[in-house]
Amino acid sequence: MRIVIVGAGQAGARAALALRSAGHQGSITLIGAEPHLPHERPQLSNELLTKPGATVQFIKSAEHWAAQGIDLWCGTAVVSVDPDRREVGVADGRTAGFDRLLLATGMSPRRCAALEGSAIPVGYLRTIGDSRAIHDRLVPGVRIVVVGGGVIGLEVAAAAVAAGCTVTVVEAAQRLLGRALPDVVGRFLLALHTAEGVSFRYGVTPTGVEGGTVVLSDGTRLPADLIVVGIGVEPSAEIVSAFGLPAADSFRVDSATATAFDGVHAAGDAALQYSPWHDRWIRVDTWANAQNQAVAAAKAMIGLNVSYEEPAWFWSDQYKVNLQVVGDAVAEEHVVRGSVESGKFSVISLRGGEAVGGVTVNDPREMGALRRLVAARLSLPRADLEDVRFDLRRAAAA
Repeated sequence: MRIVIVGAGQAGARAALALRSAGHQGSITLIGAEPHLPHERPQLSNELLTKPGATVQFIKSAEHWAAQGIDLWCGTAVVSVDPDRREVGVADGRTAGFDRLLLATGMSPRRCAALEGSAIPVGYLRTIGDSRAIHDRLVPGVRIVVVGGGVIGLEVAAAAVAAGCTVTVVEAAQRLLGRALPDVVGRFLLALHTAEGVSFRYGVTPTGVEGGTVVLSDGTRLPADLIVVGIGVEPSAEIVSAFGLPAADSFRVDSATATAFDGVHAAGDAALQYSPWHDRWIRVDTWANAQNQAVAAAKAMIGLNVSYEEPAWFWSDQYKVNLQVVGDAVAEEHVVRGSVESGKFSVISLRGGEAVGGVTVNDPREMGALRRLVAARLSLPRADLEDVRFDLRRAAAA
């Protein structure tokens, strides 16, 4: 059986390795548009931005891919997919036939056309080249406007401030991470970054660039030497159009990672999956999902019985703060455990009494318990959850 994997990021790479581990003996072709070997993306907004001389950590060496019999095509994008003929074509003219196809393309940064083509360089953070280009400009005195107050924007802001830059974050909403985190955590992060010297502008968007300034929708002009845009991601337009799908609906998968197209699976950021914790269809653009769903997809493609259903989980390191999030952290009710002022606390999100999500700040041990609690959607008395002496780990293990 011939398996082609489109996308040589973490999801695609982990799926290819999992296929061999599960005993697949047929051909595996792993195709990636980037010229580099498969790597994990969290390092792009952390080590590569903050540590001078940091090198990229690749998932496996070129020799390892060859030894596994995995045909790795790097630096060439897929330009056509024919699900009926079961064939993909790439930019350099090659084609690859498949019996099973895995779409692990990830997502592309949403662009801000109003800022592009001006005298001020505009950066997006998705690739090794993006990370290195931004890093090279993080020098003392540089004025940076970060568009988007999400996780990527805040990580870039933290790295820039640490390098001695002046940073302003422009956020279209009225607070930080309103769709991802409870208000108490958003206010904590605001205070954290403000104390480090970051300035914030809420409820405005950039409308263009005039001279050396970024013009905002309220008429404000922000002097800038560099603009970094982090306003979300969207599906790969080329792959979506090849299947004739509207971007908003690609690629919906069942619990076995199968799409509506026979023999075609999707995993990682590209997959639209149903989350019982959010009670809706979502895309999960996290390291853990890219790895774990890819392993499930590999098993499903070779006929093993698979049911992948895990709450989303991610982390972010900003300054000396470790933030971790699981499930739907902005559900109906929130229970705060610990002291926000101390900088070590957690928030549990409830829906109908069930634990469906949560956040920990500088408390990774509690997150371990919270992940199990949320995975099981347990219902516990609110008074117990509010009591920091109540052992979440014991409750989650029961």
